[in-house]
Amino acid sequence: MGGTDDSVTQKVHLVSLGCPKNLVDSEVTLGGLVAEGFRPVDDPAEADVIVVNTCSFISAATEESIDTVLALAREKTEGRCRTLIVAGCMAQRYGTELERELPEVDYFVGTGEFHRIARMLKERPVRKVQVGPPRYLPDEQSPRVRSNSSFSAYLKVSEGCSQRCTFCVIPGLRGPLRSRRIASLVAEAEALARGGVVELNVVSQDTNAYGMDLEPREGRPPLARLLRELGGIERLRWIRLLYMYPRRFPATLMDVIAREPRVVKYLDLPLQHIDGGVLRRMGRGVGEDRSRRLVAQLRERIPGLVLRTTFMVGFPGETERAFQKLLDFVEESRFEYLGVFAFSPEEGTPAAQLSGQVPEEEKQARVRALMEVQQRISRTYHAGLVGTVQDVLVEGYAEETDLLLQGRLATQAPEVDGRVLINAGNAAAGSIVPVRIDQALDYDLVGHIVSSGGESWTTTMSV
Repeated sequence: MGGTDDSVTQKVHLVSLGCPKNLVDSEVTLGGLVAEGFRPVDDPAEADVIVVNTCSFISAATEESIDTVLALAREKTEGRCRTLIVAGCMAQRYGTELERELPEVDYFVGTGEFHRIARMLKERPVRKVQVGPPRYLPDEQSPRVRSNSSFSAYLKVSEGCSQRCTFCVIPGLRGPLRSRRIASLVAEAEALARGGVVELNVVSQDTNAYGMDLEPREGRPPLARLLRELGGIERLRWIRLLYMYPRRFPATLMDVIAREPRVVKYLDLPLQHIDGGVLRRMGRGVGEDRSRRLVAQLRERIPGLVLRTTFMVGFPGETERAFQKLLDFVEESRFEYLGVFAFSPEEGTPAAQLSGQVPEEEKQARVRALMEVQQRISRTYHAGLVGTVQDVLVEGYAEETDLLLQGRLATQAPEVDGRVLINAGNAAAGSIVPVRIDQALDYDLVGHIVSSGGESWTTTMSV
């Protein structure tokens, strides 16, 4: 294969960039390669084949993807690599252009073709760009090699998006909404739980739209039925919902989230803005009044709810007054977690052509101003947890030192919402233990494990 002996097991190194949805695709890609006899390796210098699953949601992600590809391309001249594959969103978006600009890449594989990579490596097609309309949808039979941990996993419930936000390239990269059957998802979740998963993160491009393309027999709303069935899997402890588009959020779904004990009281609800004019120009299909009512309804119907949201600042036409309205809304709503992005004019999107483009310097100033407000809110929220005992999923040793453990609350999603540093007590990774919160930092918490009798271990290290 490409100058190597096919009788020898080929080694493959895969790099996954971007969001958790992309990570699931990477795990399916790797599963297919392993099923065909390839052996994964952590060191790219040892690999015969290197696959980069790219992100291209915004310009910065595209630049990171290109930099990663160029860095790994050196393994073709300096290492043993014989085949370099660029897969995912960047290949789907720019495959033909990149074929000219990156001659060191052997294949560009789009978002609907990644499951064919193992077969391509055996058949060696002449055409370098393997990009077509994205239609592929994995199921519970798709081989998958999980790469994050043995106790936490993502369950991708659908692919694509049928919304038409004016700033977003996702529908073009991923195609329209395509939902998996509930039975397929439950079967996969049961298999994950048997393998040791205790935390299941439900993801898609638009999780609230899950099942709207399925027949009524799946139940309405389909997501509520899915959650009820996932909630019956005893080995699972936490089921978390991510990327809940606010356009549709029926009361039935709110009640299921409130009542199902395994569904954590946490929602990732990307509102993007609160000003009605900005929301209309964004094409969100949700106005100011609906957004405010939705936040209030969620707080009322789901006791103890922790909300994460995302806002975009500097969108074309965002005036000082509109931005101030957003600041005031954040102050009033007291979101526990919040992300802020500056608008990026993406090629091929309607928003890139809108009048009233905001200067980059002003965008960054607005990002800083909004994050300063949110930092005060987060600090107050964290301070309110000091002295309480919280269940914490232990992830292992802290990144900085093996003298500390780290973990997360049920209301802290992986990689985005901070962590709990544990400075006293021992517990195995994947276990959920009671931790008394002793200290609140800007983004993290510090505490010690308490025993079932309420006693605590002696503190071994302070933060």
